[in-house]
Amino acid sequence: MADPKRDQLKVKNQKAILAAVFEPGQFDAVDPLDELKGLVETAGVDVVGTLTQSRRTPNPATLFGSGKVEELKMLVESLGAELVVVDNNLSPSQARNLEKAIDTVIVDRSEVILDIFASRARTHEAKLQVELAQLLYFRPRLKRMWTHLERIEGGVGAGRGPGEKQLETDRRLVDKRIDELKRKLASVENHRGRMVSQRNEHMTVSFVGYTNAGKSTLMNAVTGSDIYAADQLFATLDTRTRKWKVPHWGDVLLSDTVGFVRNLPHHLVASFRSTLEEARHADLLLHVVDSSHPEAARQIETVNEVLDEIGVDHSNAILVFNKCDAVEDRSIVDVLRLKHEDAVTVSAKSGEGIDRLCRAVARRLGDGFVTIRVSGHAGDGKLLHFLSEHSLVVKTDYVDSEVVFECRIAHKTLHRLDAFEAKVVVEMSARTVEEIADAVADSA
Repeated sequence: MADPKRDQLKVKNQKAILAAVFEPGQFDAVDPLDELKGLVETAGVDVVGTLTQSRRTPNPATLFGSGKVEELKMLVESLGAELVVVDNNLSPSQARNLEKAIDTVIVDRSEVILDIFASRARTHEAKLQVELAQLLYFRPRLKRMWTHLERIEGGVGAGRGPGEKQLETDRRLVDKRIDELKRKLASVENHRGRMVSQRNEHMTVSFVGYTNAGKSTLMNAVTGSDIYAADQLFATLDTRTRKWKVPHWGDVLLSDTVGFVRNLPHHLVASFRSTLEEARHADLLLHVVDSSHPEAARQIETVNEVLDEIGVDHSNAILVFNKCDAVEDRSIVDVLRLKHEDAVTVSAKSGEGIDRLCRAVARRLGDGFVTIRVSGHAGDGKLLHFLSEHSLVVKTDYVDSEVVFECRIAHKTLHRLDAFEAKVVVEMSARTVEEIADAVADSA
């Protein structure tokens, strides 16, 4: 059987023309093909020309109107382009018809994204996810990609009748591999789900956002880690988790997830569900936005749509407007902040606003905490160790042989105090994060 990954079109170092059909008024940006240009350049393509068409309804046969198809053909010939990259997701028939009319290779948006993901996959899990997405995408396109459609001579095996087409054999083998990959990824997802849900000892925070919004750089800035970060699309495919010591709060587990993009292939989103398990179970989401990007508002909508698709509740997320140092027109950020009053403006590169982000995280996480008084024996070192690791101790009093702690602890951790011989009293009036921080400073 031909291997879809091996037969996949290699677009690196080829000359390409970018083309797209947009609905009237769909984009306000000066260059509506800017994102596609970033994608193909990430894939190693040399862009030599562009062509766009505004249509309310795309042509069901070729996407573009007949006049634009002819114009595209002449552009390909005059510029010596080796392929055309379309910013729309083409149906198999549209791709075939365009290739026949223009007489050159046609690559759609999904193929470019899949090619980038395939080149960036490093871990076993990521490779499984990308392969599954590729097979699901290419299966209905086998007729276009495979050329060995000669009839098989004879054969009366259980799975193949005489005269069966090679295409049908390939499709059956692809289906078998798809089922195998789905079983493996289901096992990975179940394991990751159990692992993430069992993290009761720490609150968990997860970055989400558009690709190249600066999530990895921001993670390095707040945790002091040195994970890979680059000014490129989809630099991160695998989830990384680090411990983050939030000032006046304590340790939380911070996870960085794969970035999203407009019109992300559905098969790719489905394949990466297990990777996004961290976001699904997080106590708090930090939605990182590139505030310097002209389409920042649209990118926020795109991320929320993808989160809805994978079943992640983003209603309690904190918007983090990153790259404020790169904003040329501050009014753009002002307009965004008017729509999102609780957003935090930062620069992961310069460190500006990191303290505000920490306070916002501490304040939001505090909503899930209660203030308690714990009385126990002064010699109970295990109780003292537990409280110092899993709560914010505000005050400590010693009465005879007993010690009384006033502390702030997560609702989900409260039940673990049952394992100690201690008296626990939950205060009805919870103090604010700022009040507790002041109390800690006074006691110090």
